[in-house]
Amino acid sequence: MDLQELRKEIDKIDDELIPLLMKRMDISEQVAKYKVQRGLPVLNAEREQQILDDVAEKCGDRGDTIKTVFSATMDASRALQHKIMNGGATLRQSINKSLSDKPVTTNGEAIACAGVEGAYAGRAGAKLFPNAPIKYYKFFENVFEAVDKGEAKFGIIPVENSTAGSVHESYDLVMKYRFYVVGAHDEKIEHCLAARRGTKYEDIESIYSHHQALSQCSNFIDNFGFTGVTYSNTAAAAKFVAESDRNDIAAICSPQAAKKYDLQVIKRDIQNISNNRTRFIVISKNMQISPDADKISLIFSLPHTTGSLYRVLGRFSMAGLSLTKLESRPMENGDFSYYFYVDIMGSVRDDTTLDLLCALYDELPSFEFLGNFHESND
Repeated sequence: MDLQELRKEIDKIDDELIPLLMKRMDISEQVAKYKVQRGLPVLNAEREQQILDDVAEKCGDRGDTIKTVFSATMDASRALQHKIMNGGATLRQSINKSLSDKPVTTNGEAIACAGVEGAYAGRAGAKLFPNAPIKYYKFFENVFEAVDKGEAKFGIIPVENSTAGSVHESYDLVMKYRFYVVGAHDEKIEHCLAARRGTKYEDIESIYSHHQALSQCSNFIDNFGFTGVTYSNTAAAAKFVAESDRNDIAAICSPQAAKKYDLQVIKRDIQNISNNRTRFIVISKNMQISPDADKISLIFSLPHTTGSLYRVLGRFSMAGLSLTKLESRPMENGDFSYYFYVDIMGSVRDDTTLDLLCALYDELPSFEFLGNFHESND
């Protein structure tokens, strides 16, 4: 047979499969109604595994391939059952209560940022909440503590840079405090080399800055043989250099921080790439979902079964959702278990998206909805 004839054979088989799959979904609806009446959960992992093992045995060398097809069918069937059974009632209720027809605002309350005046987080916070006073704290965790204690309405923390990657400390703190994300801002980062006035370029030996900034400027540091010294924050490093009596040190910071602490800018735009950007998120003790929310952040764990991550990612694809971030972080329980952080484009105001989140909330060992928010850009 030529290619055209082979394709016709495939089309014929597909035509035969469609009514069978439709019939399977009809029966899945009946199963859902049965489970509702008897208070049974949607997922029966043991039965699913038995079916998949049986498929593998019957299909011989093609067992793994056919198992993948059956897995996707089961996932689709389960999604239908969850929708009928109104799954994830606790999460659904929490999300629905948090839907707002107003933008996220501080109502005059302060926001918290790490560092000192001139910090990039402060710049991002001022753009997100122009009229809010800013309180500065030394470390990221202090920002979380400030929000937790009510010293600030929101906290502004960096979570990802386009050059240096994720800020793992921030994600770990989000998991520790179980706060919500109610906003985000994508800030353009332009680093400069700044030192006390009168300092000569050739005399500089050590450069102080946050480890992320040092990483973002690694090419510059390596090319000139400087020693990078980790400091708590870029603006705090600028303040430290300004208050020092040494002329052999400099800071990597923003031009605004250099100006704030009366440092001379020796060289501008020293970051590895020109389009260097950092994403800051707005953390809150309370969930709030603004009308323009179009991005969703999640944390979940997976069962220790083959293909579990693949199957969950397939569920997002099935719902037409695009993933923009996927990262794993250790649970710190000693047995190499992991949490997965996922960002997807979407809104919980869409029924299909909400149904999927509620289904995963019911099925997965742990599932945290971090928020649905809008991300602004410079």
